[in-house]
Amino acid sequence: MIIWRSVEDKAFVVDVPELSGCMAHGPTRQVAITNAEDAIRFWIKTAKDDGLTIPQPRGRLVFA
Repeated sequence: MIIWRSVEDKAFVVDVPELSGCMAHGPTRQVAITNAEDAIRFWIKTAKDDGLTIPQPRGRLVFA
């Protein structure tokens, strides 16, 4: 998860780059993370229901 603060939206935004289009937001960092965890579960369920391939986790970024 990539988490950042959007001053414009007055919210924390969470992007899940391994799952295309999977994002969430919330008024606090913890709420945004909780919402992202819900979005991840929904993304995976939808992909399974649609017969799509679910990408394997890539793990931690070692080099930036």
